Amino acid sequence: MVGCIDKRYNAPKLVTIFGGSGFVGRYVAQRMAKEGWRVRIAVRRPNEALFVKTYGDVGQVEPILANIRDKNSTRAAILGSDAVVNCVGILNETSKQKFTDLQAYGAGQVAKIAADCGVKTFVHFSAIGADIDSQSKYLKSKAEGEAKVKASFKNAIIIRPSIVFGAEDQFFNRFATMAKLSPVIPLVGADTKFQPVYVDDIASVAVKGVLGQAKRGIYELGGPEVASFKELMIKLMKIIRRRRIIMNIPFFAASMQGSFFDALQKFSLGLFTNNILTRDQVISLKKDNVVSKNKMSFKNLDMTPTAMETILEEYLYRHRPYGQYTELTEAARDLDS
Repeated sequence: MVGCIDKRYNAPKLVTIFGGSGFVGRYVAQRMAKEGWRVRIAVRRPNEALFVKTYGDVGQVEPILANIRDKNSTRAAILGSDAVVNCVGILNETSKQKFTDLQAYGAGQVAKIAADCGVKTFVHFSAIGADIDSQSKYLKSKAEGEAKVKASFKNAIIIRPSIVFGAEDQFFNRFATMAKLSPVIPLVGADTKFQPVYVDDIASVAVKGVLGQAKRGIYELGGPEVASFKELMIKLMKIIRRRRIIMNIPFFAASMQGSFFDALQKFSLGLFTNNILTRDQVISLKKDNVVSKNKMSFKNLDMTPTAMETILEEYLYRHRPYGQYTELTEAARDLDS
C-alpha cells in the first residue's frame, strides 16, 4: 500500500471511474456527483472528456489521464480513492484495442492495484453471457475479467447488463441510422432474444454498490421486456416512422461476411476498422442475451427497470423523416386529407 494513501482530512469521499466519459460511465459519474462524492474520471484522452466537469460543482468532477494497461497511470488515478468503478469495455477489436488486453488483463490490473491501495469498494461492469468456455472472444474475455477482479476483490459487485439503451447508445441509434440510408435492414440472429435495459438503471445499481446499498456478487440486469432481435427492429421502425424490409441473414453466411471484414481490417494496416460485422459478434448472436434465473437482478434491489416505451421516443425522434417536426407534418397531412 506504499505510495497509495492520499486521504484528505474531512474531504468528501472520492470515487474513480475508469471509462467514466463513456456511454455507461457518464451516467454513473452524474449519479455519484449528485450523491456529493468527488468524482475522478480516468480516461485515455482527458481533453475529450472535459464535458464531465459540468456534472457537479466546480472541481467536483475531474477527468484524469489513465490507461488501464499502464500500471503507473492506473495507480495514479486510484490514489486516495474510497471506491473504484470499472466501465471500460469495447464491442469489437481494432489493431490496438484487444478484448483480452482491456476486458481481462486490464480489468484485473485495475482491481489488483485498487486492492493494494486499500480501496474498500469495487464495482465492475461485465456482460450477460460472460463464459470462460465461450467460443466468443468477447464473452470469454468478460469472464476472464470477472475472475481476475474476484481474485483481488472477493466482495466486488459485478454488473452484467443485457443490451443497453439510452440517448447515446450504439444499438437503436445504429439501426435507426441504417434505416435512413437503406430500404433493407439485415439482421444476424433475428430470433435471438434480448432484454434491453436503460443505461440510467444500471448506473443506479453501480451507485448502490458504491454506497454499500447492494449485496456483493453478480447482478444480471435486463429490462421488463424480452423480445427477439426482429421484434426490436419492428418496434424501432414504428418509432422512427419508417417502413423497411427486415431480412434475416443465416449464421453461416454472416460468419463468412464477418471473416471477410475481419481480414480486411487485419491486412489494411489500420486503414479500415471493422465496425460493420465481426465473426466474433456472429458467435455471440447465436445465444440469447437475457437474465438468468439464478443470478441477482433488479428484484434483489427492490428496483423496477424502466420500460423501453418511456425512453426510446425521447431520443429516436431525430431519426424520423422530419425529425422533431414529424408529428406536426403528419397532423397537417391529416387535415389536408
